[in-house]
Amino acid sequence: VQLQASGGGSVQAGGSLRLSCAASGRISSRYPMGWYRLAPGKQRELVATMTSSSGSGYADSVKGRFIISRDYAKNTVLLEMDNLKPEDTAVYYCYMMVGAINYWGQGTQVTVSS
Repeated sequence: VQLQASGGGSVQAGGSLRLSCAASGRISSRYPMGWYRLAPGKQRELVATMTSSSGSGYADSVKGRFIISRDYAKNTVLLEMDNLKPEDTAVYYCYMMVGAINYWGQGTQVTVSS
């Protein structure tokens, strides 16, 4: 499994950004796929995840502002981020869980200025 992430960038508070991640390899819609983030001095946080059977889940800190969607035919996952806050600043990592193994995309920086 290989994951290629894109998107991110810098935006002012209240702005929006979109992250995209494309998966290749042996993929199943049953595999959870989504995004983690890592901010300086903080622990890694699961931001959003999605499977065909369980739907989507979000961290409390992003509920109502972020939306995850998944194109199972194209093996891609999107993260629409609205009303961004400075505390959303982090490196965002796309992931896919295959059994007990997490596969990771390269990180993409999101910077939100106040």
